[in-house]
Amino acid sequence: MVSILKGTIGEIPFLMAEKEETEGTPLPLVIFLHGYTSAKEHNLHFAYSLAEKGLRVILPDALHHGERMSSHSPKSRDYDFWNIVHQGIGDVTTLINWAKENEYVSENGEIAVGGISMGAIMTYGSIVNNPEISAGCALMGTPAHEEFARWQIEKIGKSGHNLPFTTEELEQSYEHIRHYDLTQKLDKLNNRPLFIWHSEVDDVVPYEFANPYVKTLIENNPKSVYMHDKTSGHKVSRPAYLNAVEWIAEHIKAKKETV
Repeated sequence: MVSILKGTIGEIPFLMAEKEETEGTPLPLVIFLHGYTSAKEHNLHFAYSLAEKGLRVILPDALHHGERMSSHSPKSRDYDFWNIVHQGIGDVTTLINWAKENEYVSENGEIAVGGISMGAIMTYGSIVNNPEISAGCALMGTPAHEEFARWQIEKIGKSGHNLPFTTEELEQSYEHIRHYDLTQKLDKLNNRPLFIWHSEVDDVVPYEFANPYVKTLIENNPKSVYMHDKTSGHKVSRPAYLNAVEWIAEHIKAKKETV
């Protein structure tokens, strides 16, 4: 049976899923990140399925989401999107350190990070930021952070809204965003495998911001997988969900068997 533990690490509320019979013992670890306007509870199906396969899964709330919503959260999270992303990338490192300090990670250190939409964008950034991550699972995100950020600003401008940033402030933001842009830091991938899924008819994180880079990313590791469809839009299909779960479980468990 799978148990769900609720807790907080620093400022990060989380749910942790694992089999009851392996509670507290070292296991391969998966950190799974939710999308924009979502929350940790919305990915419990991923956590349950992965825990059933013998993994430990941590689902954190992102900044200004779920239990981290507060009276201090911005009225429009749209303008704070990349601050949320970068905080999430830092949160991943905090969660990994906490799990290792508490001996929750198996001896060989198998750690996967995955996410949906904004969580997938964080996943790509976490690959850049943290060499301890063994594998990544990105569902309808983009590794091209700067290009996507510039498109977001252009889209807001075309909608007639006045941007609350100067040109100089925007360029400073792009410089920071560039730091976690996997397409500009391919050496950081370091042969780590990725599971990538995207719909060709996604209008929230358009396919064009992921597809041009996929070939380069999956060529960096023969275990990488790319899936896409022409119907799902900005919603993870059931085949994508099932294949992602199988791929994560097989990869980070296989590492232990070959050491």
